[in-house]
Amino acid sequence: MKLSQFIAHLNQLEALSFRLESGVQVPAHFHITELGMTSKTYVDCGGTLREDLFVSFQLWSADDTAHRLSPVKAIDIITAAAQKIELLDAEVEVEYQSDTVGKYGLSFGTDGFELQSKKTACLAEDQCGISPQKQKVDITELNNKDNNACTPGSGCC
Repeated sequence: MKLSQFIAHLNQLEALSFRLESGVQVPAHFHITELGMTSKTYVDCGGTLREDLFVSFQLWSADDTAHRLSPVKAIDIITAAAQKIELLDAEVEVEYQSDTVGKYGLSFGTDGFELQSKKTACLAEDQCGISPQKQKVDITELNNKDNNACTPGSGCC
């Protein structure tokens, strides 16, 4: 989700909530402790130069359980940050404490935002000698559009 989409959702919410894909809620008393632009320039295993740019948020929960961040306050935080740094309409990446600091993508569900796990991957599979995964196919469905072509008595065998 891009920053503009995040803001559009914030404008429609009465309460701000985040949950992990597992359904576990981020404690309602979270803070946004960082907001910024993150740039990553790197070379993949195939030698290709790549650049990624994210709007990064860091969520943190303290012991102040009465704290609640409203959607309006979140927009105020974004606006204040935009006055000090150039916030581009890039993908949002959320940092949140799990076993270590986890980095998550963001989506929107019916009741709030969902932190989506990110996975590592080879970006140059064609140059690393990694064989593409073979697609598993049910042999009974091959050339069998009506699922009756190779049944006993059908004359296909």
